[in-house]
Amino acid sequence: MAELKPMPMATLVRRMMREIDRCDSCFDLPLGRCFFGSPGHDLSVRFHGRRASTPLGPAAGPHSQMAQNIVLAWLGGSRIIELKTVQVNDRLEIPRPCIDMRTVGYNIEWSQELRLAESAEEYVKAAMLIEMLKVKLADRLTPGFDDTIFDMSVGYDLKGIQSPTVSAFLETMQDASSLIEQLRSQIPQEYSGFADLDFPSAVSRSLTLSTFHGCPPDEIERILEHLMQRYSLDVVVKLNPTLLGPVETRRLLNDVMGYTSIHVPDAVFQNDTTWEQAVGFVGRLDALADRLGVGFGVKLSNTLCVEHHGDFFPSSESQQYLSGQPLHVLAMNLVGRFRKAFGPKLPISFSAGIDSHNFADAVALGLTPITVCTDLLRPKGYARQAVYFASMLKQMDELGATTIEAFITGRGGCSDINDAILGNTERYVQRATADPRYSSPSNSKPPKKIGSSLELFNCITCDKCIPVCPNDANFRLMIPTTRVPRVVCRVEDGSWVCEEVGEVELTTKHQIANYADFCNECGNCDVFCPEDGGPYVIKPRFFGSIESFHESSQLDGFVITHNAQRIEALGRIDGRVFSLSIENDLALFSGDGFEVSFSFEDPKGTIRGRADEGTAVDLTYAVILNLVQRAALDDSTVNCINAAQ
Repeated sequence: MAELKPMPMATLVRRMMREIDRCDSCFDLPLGRCFFGSPGHDLSVRFHGRRASTPLGPAAGPHSQMAQNIVLAWLGGSRIIELKTVQVNDRLEIPRPCIDMRTVGYNIEWSQELRLAESAEEYVKAAMLIEMLKVKLADRLTPGFDDTIFDMSVGYDLKGIQSPTVSAFLETMQDASSLIEQLRSQIPQEYSGFADLDFPSAVSRSLTLSTFHGCPPDEIERILEHLMQRYSLDVVVKLNPTLLGPVETRRLLNDVMGYTSIHVPDAVFQNDTTWEQAVGFVGRLDALADRLGVGFGVKLSNTLCVEHHGDFFPSSESQQYLSGQPLHVLAMNLVGRFRKAFGPKLPISFSAGIDSHNFADAVALGLTPITVCTDLLRPKGYARQAVYFASMLKQMDELGATTIEAFITGRGGCSDINDAILGNTERYVQRATADPRYSSPSNSKPPKKIGSSLELFNCITCDKCIPVCPNDANFRLMIPTTRVPRVVCRVEDGSWVCEEVGEVELTTKHQIANYADFCNECGNCDVFCPEDGGPYVIKPRFFGSIESFHESSQLDGFVITHNAQRIEALGRIDGRVFSLSIENDLALFSGDGFEVSFSFEDPKGTIRGRADEGTAVDLTYAVILNLVQRAALDDSTVNCINAAQ
C-alpha cells in the first residue's frame, strides 16, 4: 500500500515562499484563483463563540490530512478547518484506489493514513504556515479575513479515544508549545524573520466526534462526556444519514432522486443510532455542555454506507461510502428534522454535497461550519472555493446584505434571525428535495475519455490531474520539446559497438510528474484524466528521499540525491535500477551489469567503461535520467524536488 510521507518543515517553508515569489502561486494553486476576502463584506461567523472569517472549511478527509492540503484550503477561503479524523488504529491497510468521483462520489477511506504523532505534527505545521502566510500575503488579505479555527476530529470508540496515543494527540493539539519550538528551529535561515512570529500554542480547542462504523449511542454519549469533562473541549457530534430510517432514506434515495442502483443494506440501519436515540442524547449532552460552560452541536452528516457495486474499487470490498449530490438531499432533510425538534439555537454544522450552487443556500440556514470534500475533488480542486464566494457575494449584494446575519434575515424576509433560519430551512429542504440537479439522471455521466493511453512522457497536457489531487502530488516538469537518438551499446571483441535504434521524442509544452511521498494512490487523477492509465501510475514518479525510493521497490520512479561533490539521479525503470551523475561534462552511468562514462554530445564516440558479457547498455535510460534531473532542479519553477535543495 502506498504510504504518505510528510515533507520536512524546512522544505515546506522554502517551497511555499519561493513559489509565491517566483510563480505567484502556492502549492500549485495560482494566487489569482484564491479568495482573500471582499472589502465591504463581513463573511465572519461564530463557532463555539470564536470568530472565523468565513463559515467554509474542508471536511475531515483528504483535503485536511497534510500540511500543504490545509494551506491550500485556507488559500481558497476556508476558515474553519475540520482536521482529518484520527483514531488509535493508525496503521490501517486501505485498499486502492479508494476514491471514485466518476459520477456522484464514493470512497472506501477511513481515518488518517499517518501515524498519530505525524498527524499532530502536520496540523501544527499547517497552523504555523498559515501564520506565515498572514504576514506574507498581508497586502492581499482583506482586513479581518485571517481569523481561522482548527477543529479536531476523532473516532470511533471510547477505549481508543482514552488510549495513551490519542490522549497525547489531544493534549498536543491543545498545547503544542514544545512541537512549535522544534518546528520553529527548522525554518530556513533565509526566512528567519518568520521564526520570530508568535505562533499560538493552542492549535485547537474544539472537536468533532465521528460516530461512524456502528458506534453505539450510549458509547457516543460517554465519549462526548469524556471529551467535555476531561479536556474542556467544545464538541460536535457528527451523525449518520441513517437517522432518517430505512423507509425515508430509501424513498428519498431510490424513489425521489432515482438512484435505483444504490442499495442501503438493512444491517446499516440496525447497527446505527436511531432518530429517537439521537434526540435523547443530543438533549442530554446539550444540557451537560451548558453546565460545563463548553460548546455543543451536531454535524450532518457522515457519508452513507451502501453496498459495493461497480468495478472501480477492489472486489474484496463489500461496502462503499456515498457522498455528493444524493447525500446533500438526505442530510438537508435531517437538518429540517433537527430544526423542528430543537429549534434554531442548536448549532448545526454541515457537510454533504456542497458546491458553488448551494453554498449560499446552506449559509442562509445558519449552518456553521459548512464543510466540503466531494466538490473539491473535481477539476480545479481548491480553486473551486473562490466560485462559492463569488456566487454568495452576488446574492448578498442583491439583498443589500453586508454580513452573514443580514444575508440570513434578508433571505428569510424578516428581521428576527431565528425566524429567518426556520423559514429558510423549511423552504430550502423542500426545494432541494425536488431539485432535479440532485437526481440520478443529472449525475450519471462520467468524465470524458478520448481513447488514448498515457505513456511515461507526452500527454495532452490538460493539467487536470494537478488540481484534482488533494495532496498536490502531481506537478509540471518543464522539459523542452526535444528529439534524442536512442543509442544502444555493447562490448564486442573488447571494443564498444553502438547503434541507433529509434529516438526519444518529447513533443508537449511540459511533462506531468508525480511526487510519490504525497501520493496515496487514491485514483482521483485517473478519473479526470482524459487518457487511460492514470497519471499516478504511468507518469514519472519522484521520491523525496533515498529511503522512500528503496522502501517502494515495487514502483518505478526517480530520486535525486546530493552530496558535496555531485548530484546523482537514481531511476527505477521497468523494475531495473540505474544511476546517473555528471562530472567534468561526462555522464557516469551505471546499472545491473555495467558501469560506463560518456558525453551526451557524442555518446557513440566517447563511451568507456565495463559491461558484463552479453549486456546491452541502453543509453536511453541515461537520457531520461538526465532530462528529469535537469527539469526537476530547474529553479525557474518551484516543486517538491528543488525546494528541498
